Amino acid sequence: MDYQINASSISNQDAEIQIKESAIAFGTTSKTAETLPNPAELLLGSFSACMLKNVERFSALMKFTYTKATVEVNAVRLENPPRMDNIEYNLTIYSQDQKLNPALLRKNLEKFGTIYNTLKLSCSISGTINKRENV
Repeated sequence: MDYQINASSISNQDAEIQIKESAIAFGTTSKTAETLPNPAELLLGSFSACMLKNVERFSALMKFTYTKATVEVNAVRLENPPRMDNIEYNLTIYSQDQKLNPALLRKNLEKFGTIYNTLKLSCSISGTINKRENV
């Protein structure tokens, strides 16, 4: 697969990524540091999106149903050179389906996640998958 996106910024203003029919604003100035995502947060957002996309994908392959999935991601950034050192996630899947096997799902997420596998080459990743009965 090949991917293509476009991004642009204007001096002293913020920036935007154009992907298909979506526009994602992100911060490049100090005035929006508290309101718009920064590049590191977008990277972690991509990691989260990869996990949630694969939950959907593997729900069909593993034949389980769920009503909702959420993921919380925390990361540690090192300064010299600037990089992510450790990513921790907590994936929660809301399901009453007994066919949901969190250990097998985790194995599949780790084996087939494009962003997951890209990031694990440069930093450690650890996390948990929890099943909850109610939303």
